[in-house]
Amino acid sequence: MRVACRIPIVVLLGLFGCSRDAATGSPPGAPVTSAPAAPAAPHAPKPDPSSKPKVVVLGDSLSAGLGLAQVDAYPALLEGKLHAAGFDWDVVNAGVSGDTSAAGLQRVDYALDEPNVRILILELGANDGLRGLPVEEMKKNLGAIIERAQTKHVAVLLAGMEAPPNFGPEYTVSFRQAYRDLAKEHKVTLLPFLLDKVAGDAALNQADGIHPNVEGARIVADNVWAVLKPMVTTVRAAS
Repeated sequence: MRVACRIPIVVLLGLFGCSRDAATGSPPGAPVTSAPAAPAAPHAPKPDPSSKPKVVVLGDSLSAGLGLAQVDAYPALLEGKLHAAGFDWDVVNAGVSGDTSAAGLQRVDYALDEPNVRILILELGANDGLRGLPVEEMKKNLGAIIERAQTKHVAVLLAGMEAPPNFGPEYTVSFRQAYRDLAKEHKVTLLPFLLDKVAGDAALNQADGIHPNVEGARIVADNVWAVLKPMVTTVRAAS
């Protein structure tokens, strides 16, 4: 269509030149001075999706949405809640099934390399607890992740987990307390238990009894949103 539109323009210019020659008495073929072309109207810049504020979820299979469609995993549900509340933010799901706190520490820099990350949801430790790994090692790893985020001026939401009872009450208590200690030491927001109102309820979990089903994921998203929304409001007001 563009090529076809140029043809009548050339013809009109030729006619305009001929009529000017006749009106001015200039010899045929003499150069014709014309007004400079008007500058093109500037185009409005397209919004860059990468510039949107972001929440990064660094987690394990609970965040990755094992057994669920991605749109049903709680990070995707959080993005929907953000948009519905008027926050034009993106949520990046950096959950990897099977990850321990040590594995999360190895990839936190990559996860935070996204442009304009404002908040990190740190959801790790469940696999440490399932394997009975030392609580002090888990605490050290999570603390290092928090420090990496804070160095980049990223606010942290620490999602607490519970250890299974098979390693004894002392392990269970120290595991739970590790999240509370970390939140206090590093002055970060704590969600005491990610799976509150979901864990142990067969109707809200998949067949493995560990990972939430679609309805369970909605409750998890509600749990996180109750803590995340005030954080987003505060971060946006400070920017």
